[in-house]
Amino acid sequence: MSKAGERILASIREARAFARGETNKGFRVHVPDKVDVRAIRKKLNLSRAAFALRFGFEPTAVKEWEIGRRRPNQSARVLLKVIQHEPEAVERALAVPKRTKRRQLEPARTGRGRRARKVQRTADVTFEV
Repeated sequence: MSKAGERILASIREARAFARGETNKGFRVHVPDKVDVRAIRKKLNLSRAAFALRFGFEPTAVKEWEIGRRRPNQSARVLLKVIQHEPEAVERALAVPKRTKRRQLEPARTGRGRRARKVQRTADVTFEV
């Protein structure tokens, strides 16, 4: 087999191993320089405030990204690209399925005799959302 054929087969084997999750050799992340925040938000049919709240951005940052006053940092651009292609995945990852509220119970005494001290006890109460 020719050298070109061997390189092609090696590339195919590497791609197959990568697809199976057996390796991450040769994997590179491309972070775009520009992201159209307004188009992503409009595609989801959300206001600036709702978009910011849903995905954990500051509302003023979203506004300034859209008008071009500021540029999202690298991490924000990565998250925005994921939102653009798979918004449900981000929502699932950021969702809080249950809320926990601390409830105060009656004071308890620890120690013996007169030197016993009062300790506040609390319990976690979980509410379904």
